[in-house]
This record gives sequence, C-alpha cells and structure tokens, in this order.
Amino acid sequence: MYHNGMRIDSLVIEKRKTAPTLWEDRRFYPEMLGRLLADVPPKELATDAEEFIVITDKIPVNKRRRAVEKGVQLALAEFLPKKMKYRILHHESRSHYGLQIADYGCWAIFRKWQRGDTTYYDRIQSAVRSESDIFRNQATNYY
Repeated sequence: MYHNGMRIDSLVIEKRKTAPTLWEDRRFYPEMLGRLLADVPPKELATDAEEFIVITDKIPVNKRRRAVEKGVQLALAEFLPKKMKYRILHHESRSHYGLQIADYGCWAIFRKWQRGDTTYYDRIQSAVRSESDIFRNQATNYY
C-alpha cells in the first residue's frame, strides 16, 4: 500500500457529529491525534528509529498552537516507546514539500467523502493505508 515510498493514514471527521465536549482545541487535538496514532501498527513504531518528528503547518495564533502542541505531546507520550525522543516542528506549508503532500492527500480524501469525486483520490489511492471514519456509527448530529 505504498506509493513511491509514501503512505497515508487519515481520519475522516464529520464535524456535525463531533460532540460539544470536543469542540475546544485543547480537547480535540489530543483526542483525534490519539485515535490516528492508535491506528498506526506497533511495527511502524518498533523500528530502530531514534526520533519521531511531527511537522505541522505554522499556526499563527499562539493559544491554538499551544493546544496543538499539547495534543501532540499527550498523544506521543501515550503511543511512542518510552525512550523514543520526539520533536514538534512548525513550518509554513507553502515552503515544506511534506506538508504540501499532506495537504493534497487531505484535499483528495475530502473531495471523495464530501462530494463523491474520486478524480484526485484515484491518483493517491495506492498510498492510502487507512481512512478511519471515526463517527460512522454515531447517529447524533450536534448542529
């Protein structure tokens, strides 16, 4: 399921099914990142890697950036091996090819789920390992 050495794991989150208790950044990011990391098989993390690096788009609002960092830290502390080091880096997506690839993948998956348009998804499908619709069994719409 790799496409030129790339693998995509994604969460599909239907906003209207997200419980109000998760609407705050400080709750949303740890929960969602935790769910994403829980789907990454242990063999992916049990390599001889010495460090795990998370790269996010540069978040302009300090309060929100701190919430995202805290969420990433909590999730990594739970799912990474205890002695593994990690770093969280913030780059502008327009200047980081990895973030541009992630944006394209998210956009293609969004178009597939939101509009039923698989034109762009079909180009990356061989790299998509998971698309977890986390609220698929949730019947309640909160708005």
